[in-house]
Parts: sequence; structure tokens; C-alpha cells
Amino acid sequence: MATQAGAARRAVVTGASSGIGEATVRDLRSRGWEVVGVARRADRLRALAEETGASAVACDLTNEDAVAALIGELEASGPVHALVQVAGGARGTDRVEDGSTEDWQWMYEVNVLATQRLVARILPLLRRAAASDGHADAVFVTSTAAQTAYQGGGGYNAAKAAESMLVKALRQELNGEPIRVVEVAPGMVHTEEFTLNRLGGDQVAAESVYAGVEAPLTAHDVADVIGYALDAPGHVNLDLITMRPVAQSAQHILARGPLRVRPEVED
Repeated sequence: MATQAGAARRAVVTGASSGIGEATVRDLRSRGWEVVGVARRADRLRALAEETGASAVACDLTNEDAVAALIGELEASGPVHALVQVAGGARGTDRVEDGSTEDWQWMYEVNVLATQRLVARILPLLRRAAASDGHADAVFVTSTAAQTAYQGGGGYNAAKAAESMLVKALRQELNGEPIRVVEVAPGMVHTEEFTLNRLGGDQVAAESVYAGVEAPLTAHDVADVIGYALDAPGHVNLDLITMRPVAQSAQHILARGPLRVRPEVED
């Protein structure tokens, strides 16, 4: 992906040390983008950068000073044509009445406040790139949990719904500017860490979530959609992309077992 001057466009991808963020770094590099991977775990970022040719900046997006330092590094190293905000997470599956206030606060901090903090600081960089090269992009990975509540999901539902509203408000606030605002809302995605972290490191419980489900989404599937949205013609904005595995026809309807065509009923 090249700018009008022929140089590669540059994307900042958060949550890049694992899962969807890591897959997005790999996907965008394969498409010719320059990529800056951002996450807290510097060792995993370095390994990803060495393998893919991406740049890496370790940063805790919940820390004001760390985000300010990240923006300083980005300003010093080149233009930013796209933000892909993947970082976030879930904790716990408790009912509302039994929920941990600390877990709820953590989910709001990492999914909502960290997103607002980063957007507020990176927008000037996106505006400069858009003014120079025609357009810029802000892509946010939310969740189908933002669209439909489910038992045991109240804290995550609330946090992701708040992030989704942030995205929708931002799109309206940027009306008239050549900056696309895209929301990607995946359903069931089988990644290395998301459910494991949500369930406190219980590997057996984490794997049981996906047991019998034919072909859950993968991190690569989501990254491919993000890459498609970024590489679409600059005047095309994919406002909201909801994606699920075929086995999950709604947030609460999940087929376990092989997918089979129903036999025809004879008259």
C-alpha cells in the first residue's frame, strides 16, 4: 500500500504481542504496509518485529506518560496513516450481582479509557497523513458482545458497548475530514490468550468454550478483514463489520458438532 508519493503507508497496531493484533501486524506487512506494533510485552514485540520487519514500541495504553512517549516516538519516526486499535480484554464470567468491581474497572480502563486516551493523542498524526496523502484510517476491534448481552458477560458487554459508542461518536465528529472510522466486531474467535485470560488461566475451562465448534474464527480471519478495510478505495468506509463463524448464527446460538445440510423432507 503506497502513498501518492510512492512510499509505503504506515499503520500503528495495538495489542500486537498476541492474537488479533499480532495477526494484523503479519497481514499488513504481507500487504506492503509499514507497521508499528504496540503492546506491553517488549520481548514478544521484539520477536515479532525481527520476524516480520515491523517496528515495535512497548507501551501500556492505560498510562498517560507511556502513551505520550509512544506518540513522541511515532512523530519522530514518520507519518501515521492508520491506527488499528485491537488492545483490550475481558475478565470473569460472573453474574452482575456477583461481579468483581475491580474486574469491571479493569475492563472499562483497557477497552474504553485507553482507546480514548490513544485516539485523542494520535488524531493530529492521522490528520497530517490525511492532508499529505489523501486519507487516513482508524480501525477499532470491538466485539459482538457490544451488540447483544449474555449471562455472565455484563462487565464485558458494558465495556465493549461503551467502546463501540466511542467509535460511532468519533465517526460523526470527524465528518467532513478524510479520515475513515471502521469498527470490526468479531464473534467467537479462538486465540491463544483471550478466553484463557478471561477465565483466570484455566486452560481446561478455556478450551471447553470452543469444544465441538466447527471452525471458530481465527485471529488471521479478523486480520484479513482489517486489511481488506484498510486497502479498500479511500472513499469507501466500512462503518461496521460484524463477523462470526458459520457455527455461531447469533451471540447466544452456537452449533456444536459437524455442520451438516439437513436432509430433504419428502412429501
